[in-house]
Amino acid sequence: MRRKITYGLAAILCSLALTGCDEQDDGSSVDPITVYEKINGDWGLMNLKMVDEFAKANNIQPNEQNLSTLFNYENFQINFSVGENNEPTTYQVTGEVPPLFSPGGYWELSSAFQPTNSGGMRIFLYSDAARTQKTDELRLTSVPGSNGEMELQLVRTADGTPFVSYVFRLNSLN
Repeated sequence: MRRKITYGLAAILCSLALTGCDEQDDGSSVDPITVYEKINGDWGLMNLKMVDEFAKANNIQPNEQNLSTLFNYENFQINFSVGENNEPTTYQVTGEVPPLFSPGGYWELSSAFQPTNSGGMRIFLYSDAARTQKTDELRLTSVPGSNGEMELQLVRTADGTPFVSYVFRLNSLN
């Protein structure tokens, strides 16, 4: 008899423990983190690689060349700025480097959030604040994460066919 009472009390206590705290506290709601927030700030060059896209497509070696230590590219830095509400504003390349794309202007992403498909993201570069005069387009091939690194690719084409690309591996200087 005593065992039945002990088991009964144990069952009641377990059920009270599981149902007693039914209130959920999810905290306060915050806006999701955008890719603009991740890109915002100063970035330094870790590596710059030039890829011969024709040679790569035709399996001709060598098809890559490291440009990091050539032409003062070790001084390459880029700043992507955002304003209030993490809206993109300006970008600026610093360092005494030969320009592969316009060294300053305005920018925006093809999407504020990382896409779930394999389409990838683009960084559009503009010469004007209204963003009507596009100067270049960079592919964001690696989104910054906890390691503080990102990778950008600049592709040059002729008649729609890529012939050379430049791959910038960058690290956060913030």
